[in-house]
Amino acid sequence: MLLLALVVMDDRVRDAVTVRVSTNPSAAVAGIGQTARDLTALIVEVGHDQSRAHAPLLVFSLASVILVIFMLRT
Repeated sequence: MLLLALVVMDDRVRDAVTVRVSTNPSAAVAGIGQTARDLTALIVEVGHDQSRAHAPLLVFSLASVILVIFMLRT
């Protein structure tokens, strides 16, 4: 789900996934390890950029999850 959301939101991930999907299947199998490392590094970079851009929302979401957990315990 996270990968799909990143593909929809960020052009860099979309371009990387498009290149990986549209390549020659036999060549893709040969370099799948490097491809996975590149794609993982790109996803981590984009996730870091997105979390930095939406930090207040992330903090609010985390606080709300903690509050719901405490409410369910009592």
